[in-house]
Amino acid sequence: MSNKIPSSPLGEAKVPLLLHNEEEEQEQEQTLTRKVLIESKKLWHIVGPAIFSRIASYSMLVITQIFAGHLGDLELAAISIANNVIVGFDFGLLLGMASALETLCGQAFGAKQYHMLGVYMQRSWIVLFICCIFLLPIYLFATPVLRVLGQPEDLSVLSGEVAMCWLFVYKFQLGVIGTAATLNFSWWALALGLYLYTAYGGCPLTWKGFSMEAFSGLWEFLKLSAASGVMLCLENWYYRILILMTGNLPNAEIAVDALSICMTVNGMEMMIPLAFFAATGVRVANELGAGNGKGAKFATIVAVLTSLTIGIFFWILILALHNKFGYIFTTSKPVLDEVSKLSLLLAFTILLNSIQPVLSGVAIGSGWQSYVAYINLGCYYIIGVPLGFLMGWYFKQGVMGIWAGMIFGGTATQTLILCWITLKCDWEKEAAKAKLHITKWSDRKQLLS
Repeated sequence: MSNKIPSSPLGEAKVPLLLHNEEEEQEQEQTLTRKVLIESKKLWHIVGPAIFSRIASYSMLVITQIFAGHLGDLELAAISIANNVIVGFDFGLLLGMASALETLCGQAFGAKQYHMLGVYMQRSWIVLFICCIFLLPIYLFATPVLRVLGQPEDLSVLSGEVAMCWLFVYKFQLGVIGTAATLNFSWWALALGLYLYTAYGGCPLTWKGFSMEAFSGLWEFLKLSAASGVMLCLENWYYRILILMTGNLPNAEIAVDALSICMTVNGMEMMIPLAFFAATGVRVANELGAGNGKGAKFATIVAVLTSLTIGIFFWILILALHNKFGYIFTTSKPVLDEVSKLSLLLAFTILLNSIQPVLSGVAIGSGWQSYVAYINLGCYYIIGVPLGFLMGWYFKQGVMGIWAGMIFGGTATQTLILCWITLKCDWEKEAAKAKLHITKWSDRKQLLS
């Protein structure tokens, strides 16, 4: 029997419609697979180094907490309060203020004013140093501050000592003071290493040495830094408030220990979505700046699905090891039992956090910062915190009630809103807006020159 395809009266081969559709589908699948691979390569080029650097930095906090946890329950609670409440407040504020460099340095780099990156960094040093002087009383009077916030007496006293450990680093104190001193030394070593890289060959175009120009325009820089600091501090403090509220519960020491272990694990895993946050912002901004709305949409889809896949893996891992991972930090049976109970909430927090930061990255890349700031404020502090307080105290659900109220009332609501905004986005319109903004900036630059 012949396999020859029959011809039409005009001599043209009749290709079966089914075969034609199959070939088209295979070609489309190959094209889609290729596009995904190309976009993933671009994404991981940014995500890979970002994950490594963030986990390496955060590991210093984790290792400190591990050593403190094996000293005792009180020491673990004290280092947790010190790191998450006292240090967490000023770290979030200063980190937010430093993020003003992202805007200014990005503009300077785009305008090929490379030397201004070094000048902006020096201005940031001046502003943040002055800010640190005003924040110093928080460390000096950490114990009375924690008392006012309702923390137990023994926890307040020991946490206050850890906050002041920088005064006693040269004595090489043992115990929990020694662990905190080691953390301080590690942070200084990291800062010194980054400076040496910047000043001695790592950034030849952007670092031209110290300049008196750094002392000009400080007021404008301060205003931009303060606005960035307040916004990031509000977001950074959301889960810090969770630990602070837990410290006011009965038997607070065990509750704070268990919650701090879960928050540390969550924070470590959170470095991965935060890397996707940065990478997604870059990829979306690049595509919109190039006028490619479809490319920005595709970059969003790939980033969200990749981060969600990783989140599902860790969600399953936490559920499987719910009664095991606590042993990394402590051998206390009451704390381990409480960690096991909280692991379900930890798993869902990790799952939600695999999506939310990526969508925030989309917002940053698209220029929706002001909208997202209001969304964060409303979801976190108008819905999440009050609901957590209600569940924890009025319904007497303790730390599980506080945490459940804050993640399902605040984080979940915020994630759903960001999903809705992203799905409803007109990407071609956003690309046109980005193109118009770049054109206006170029015209303004020509007028100034």
